[in-house]
Amino acid sequence: MEWIDTDAAGIYHNTAVVRYVEAAEATLMRERGLDGYFSSAPRVRYEVDFESPLRFGQEATTVVEIVRIGTASMTFAFELWGEPFAGRPRTRAAHGRFVTVHIDPQTGKSAPWPQQWLTALGVS
Repeated sequence: MEWIDTDAAGIYHNTAVVRYVEAAEATLMRERGLDGYFSSAPRVRYEVDFESPLRFGQEATTVVEIVRIGTASMTFAFELWGEPFAGRPRTRAAHGRFVTVHIDPQTGKSAPWPQQWLTALGVS
């Protein structure tokens, strides 16, 4: 956690979770060659449960996985873990889910995922 990620008490700010999850999601999509994903897949739902604080200077690990791919939507689950710090063990700090929807750039409306994206994501 950097200072920008924390409040005045040095405890992580709720908005830091969103940034860490987005960074992990971007890595996931880049690894599959889906560079155009973010401009075509806005979030339509986001939920998070906060479980324990993270502190300034503490390392954190974010895990994001796809749990469902629908015709035009995709559901992800995520966890944010605080690594051992100041005598405390590794602890899950937050977890949640979010949903994105594919938007056709021509119409601006929801549309099925492109087949090449489904193939890149391992869906036949």
